[in-house]
Amino acid sequence: MARIAGVNIPTQKRVEIGLTYIFGIGRTKAREICTKVGIPVERRVHQLTDDEVLRIRELVDRDYQVEGDLRREVAMNIKRLMDLGCYRGLRHRKGLPVRGQRTHTNARTRKGKARPIAGKKKAS
Repeated sequence: MARIAGVNIPTQKRVEIGLTYIFGIGRTKAREICTKVGIPVERRVHQLTDDEVLRIRELVDRDYQVEGDLRREVAMNIKRLMDLGCYRGLRHRKGLPVRGQRTHTNARTRKGKARPIAGKKKAS
């Protein structure tokens, strides 16, 4: 099993797909990494040589911000917004949608499970 940026890459998947298991690397960056290192697209992770894994690891460490560093930066950006007290920061603090979505209905992912309101009856 290849280990890149502190993440175990699944061995049976194609390299391009396996790299997306690293936080901060999506399909586009994974494809870019494969072309830079010179690995064919159809190659599977278990078919990689130790040299190729080492080249991928060095490229990711040198050129991309991934995993812990990236998570820390994202968390610091959100914390900065909250400390400033700007609108987006207040929405983060309250656990509501940040990007202008409606909250009258929907927004259950951010708001959590619906809580019933005591004494509210249907108007008939």
